[in-house]
Amino acid sequence: MELRQLEYFVAVADELSFSRGARRSHTVQSAVSAAIARLERELCVELFDRSKRQIALTPAGAALLPEARATLEAGRRARDSVATDRGYLHGAVTLGILMSTGPLDVPAVLGRFHRAHPRVTVQLRQAAAGSVGHIRAVADSELDLALVSHTGPATSAVGLHRLAEEPMCMVCRPDHRLARRRRLGVAELSDETFIDFAPGWGSRTATDTAFQAAGLPRSVPFEVADYATAMGLIRHGLGIALMPTTAAARQTGLSAVPVTEPALTWTLSLATRAGHTSPAAMALAEEIRLAANAPAARSN
Repeated sequence: MELRQLEYFVAVADELSFSRGARRSHTVQSAVSAAIARLERELCVELFDRSKRQIALTPAGAALLPEARATLEAGRRARDSVATDRGYLHGAVTLGILMSTGPLDVPAVLGRFHRAHPRVTVQLRQAAAGSVGHIRAVADSELDLALVSHTGPATSAVGLHRLAEEPMCMVCRPDHRLARRRRLGVAELSDETFIDFAPGWGSRTATDTAFQAAGLPRSVPFEVADYATAMGLIRHGLGIALMPTTAAARQTGLSAVPVTEPALTWTLSLATRAGHTSPAAMALAEEIRLAANAPAARSN
């Protein structure tokens, strides 16, 4: 049994797809399929049920998955300890990112980190389930770190470090009835049609919470996975959206109006896994925290 086999197995198990698992592992599907088939022969079990269109873990595969994760983590810790002893950081850090990171310039952060630690590879991941998915992935050791929009408490498995906050605003077409207002209250939006992310995304949670607290209904017929789709729907008059001000400022040809009654706030936090964190992940976390604390001073 080789670590590479376990790496491929975990990737396919997470994605429930050989093709997506191969892309995640940066290799061809035939190599992944062959490695997993060899692992199954060595263990004398089938790890995946391939009888249906969507593959699934067998009971044996489900039992192996947490052990495989633990083995890969132990291997990475061993490599990190040797590299650190030799005086440099080495290895890979997997970072979960969001569609919008507010005032935090993630490319600039990663550029500085790469120049300081060229032997460390940073892998970026986005989650269909938004911040909730990222926090779950950090807890399950699928991510080392994650940028999340989450206002809940930290848990025994995941710590949260608040990086930034910014107000949210309503984005609409310039000819919308509310487009020329200087500010808005939540109650004035209860009859509007909303375009929003799916439950689990930070901006969706903030908006749902505000409407529920006010005892107001909200119609969300359009759930999207990216800002480009949301903006297209808004431009065609299909609804409005609430989003962080920095995200709204990047959109052209649309109007943005602050929501102040009550004030809606979007929060950016860094999620970290409790327990062992690799030296490379700790260094990247520190770089992110420094950038968030002094964005203007560290913009180049």
